[in-house]
Amino acid sequence: MYIDITFVQHEEEMSTEDNNNNNGISNMCANCGKEGGDVTNTCNKCKMVKYCNAACKKKHRHKHKKDCEEHVRQAAERAAELHDEKLFKQPPPPFEDCPICFLRMPSYPSGSSYQSCCGKVICSGCGFAPVYDNQGKKDDIQKCPYCRAPAPTIITVEDSHERYKRRMEVGDAHAIYNLGCCYHDGGNLLCGFLPHDMDKALELWHRAAKLDFAAAYTNIGFAYKEGRGIEVDKDKALHYYELGAMGGDTVARHNLGKLEANGGNFDRALKHLIIAASDGNEQSLKFIKQMYTCGFAKKEDYMKALQLYQTYLGEIKSSQRDEAAAARKDCHYY
Repeated sequence: MYIDITFVQHEEEMSTEDNNNNNGISNMCANCGKEGGDVTNTCNKCKMVKYCNAACKKKHRHKHKKDCEEHVRQAAERAAELHDEKLFKQPPPPFEDCPICFLRMPSYPSGSSYQSCCGKVICSGCGFAPVYDNQGKKDDIQKCPYCRAPAPTIITVEDSHERYKRRMEVGDAHAIYNLGCCYHDGGNLLCGFLPHDMDKALELWHRAAKLDFAAAYTNIGFAYKEGRGIEVDKDKALHYYELGAMGGDTVARHNLGKLEANGGNFDRALKHLIIAASDGNEQSLKFIKQMYTCGFAKKEDYMKALQLYQTYLGEIKSSQRDEAAAARKDCHYY
């Protein structure tokens, strides 16, 4: 498990003595009792005691061993607790509400679309609805519902690729992520005609991940899990799935739930799956039902997940989105 620890440097640096006192470490050699500023040789493992030199450290090692192991154990437990607090906290939605209808954005992939012209994410209902001109007449030319630029489907591949380049230049994480997906899939896509290039896809996903784009973490995690363009590394896959889940990606959260369930950690699995279900992941709801059927979850667990999922549906449903879903399969939003 990878746990990041960030140290913040204050504008006014504390003195060495203040630092030692705040950390519970005395400027006294644990072996000979010598005091002073030159007592700086700290225990390599627990960092809790100091020595005046390496000889004192070696001489005191057998006396300090038991306390050292206990300090290390307690520190590891506390780090794991803090990590889980952050991991299982209800994450923010990966996308803001639709900028046109102001309803909650569906988590289902086809429930929204990215506009490479303006960088906005539009829900399927607003994307399907007709666009009107300034005189209130329906515009026959397909345009972006938000900025009114011509839609990517009626411009050239070169123009589409140029749009993505412009969005990337201003640090648009979604554009960077999408271009990575285009290199992963290959072919004539909205990003442009690009060859399959897993190295390039991973490079772009890492760039998007640095900008906290949650789905990028998930894709990197899957690449490590399956060995896609990189050596299989289950620990790194777990690490990136966790980052994706904490960023609000329901696929990453669902994957974590399945991994925990497969490992027999059903309590942790349920925590992940219930959070994913509350954010609209239907597969997580079905998985909890399977766990209940097999005796690995309680009826209350399934009912809680079902209620949360229904609450989510109530927040995303609209007649306009239903109309779009009925007309086109690629507009289904749940």
